[in-house]
Order: sequence, then C-alpha cells, then structure tokens
Amino acid sequence: MLEERVTDERWQAIIHNDVSYDDQFFYAVKTTKIFCRPSCKSKPPKRENVRVFQNASQAMREEFRPCKRCKPTGERLPDREWVAQITQYIDSHYNEKLTLEHLADMCHGSPFHLQRTFKRLMSMTPVEYIQKKRIDRARELLVHSNNQIADVAQLVGMPNTPYFITLFKKMTGKTPSEYRQQCVKQ
Repeated sequence: MLEERVTDERWQAIIHNDVSYDDQFFYAVKTTKIFCRPSCKSKPPKRENVRVFQNASQAMREEFRPCKRCKPTGERLPDREWVAQITQYIDSHYNEKLTLEHLADMCHGSPFHLQRTFKRLMSMTPVEYIQKKRIDRARELLVHSNNQIADVAQLVGMPNTPYFITLFKKMTGKTPSEYRQQCVKQ
C-alpha cells in the first residue's frame, strides 16, 4: 500500500488549509471516502480518519472520490455521482441530526449547490428526502415492533413527537397510531 503517515507538519497543513502543500500530498477521509488537497476549505476531519497519498491516482486506486469543493484531480465529480454519495450518507445517517450545512460539509460542497443539484436530479430537496427516509423507516417500525410512538420518532431521528406525528400524517394520510392499527388488522 502506498499510504503515508500523517505527520504533524502535514496535519497542520490540512487544518490550516495551506496551499503551499498542494503539490506535495493529498489527504483522504476514511469516513466519507473523499480525498482533498491540503488547501481544501471543507470542515477539518478527525486526524484518526485521515490517510495521506503522494498523488490523486493513488487515492482513487484505493476507491476514494475527489472532493467536489477543491477538485483535487482538476475535474468536477459528476453531479449524479455526488448526489448518489449524498443519498448514501443520508440512508446511513437518517436517524441523526442532518442539516443542509452538515451534508454540504460531509460531501464537500456548498449548501446552495447541494440543494439545487439534489433537487434537479432527485425531484425533491435533501430535506424532503430525509423526511421520506425517516417516515419509510417509521412505517416499518410501527408494523414490526411494539415501540411507543415517541420511541419510533426518536429511532428515526425526530425527537419532537408532535412534529413527527404531524409529518407522518401529512405524508401518509394517517397518524402513526391509525397506520399501526390499519396494518395490524390486515
């Protein structure tokens, strides 16, 4: 493997977005599978999640994708691939607090570009996608568990139970209790 150590000097270059190191190495973030230039303005990763490479092709061989923000290969990541990366992140983290800003940081883009691109390709906003994912999971939990409605809301990332009930009814036409009762009768 061609991975190099994250020295203190390189770590300082990463967290200070030092452009003078751009031609010396690239860093990748294990949790997002994205690689960047040291000068990237994205939120600094946790040091233990960083890998260092001599060049972009090494990072790509290890299946890291180029950052949408700093474009370490000089090319833009295709929008479809970027949105797929975002939906994959949402699908894995829907039960956490997710904001447009957080998603943009995680996927190395601007909130404005993320909102516009996601809506164009998915025909819904990132927030609508998150809500759909949460309500779909809530439906499963209501049918296949005996969890209280408040517990279901918590499990799908919606700690405000009245809001969860309102959104559930808006999206399904029934309250969570009505939905559960209907499914049990069938």
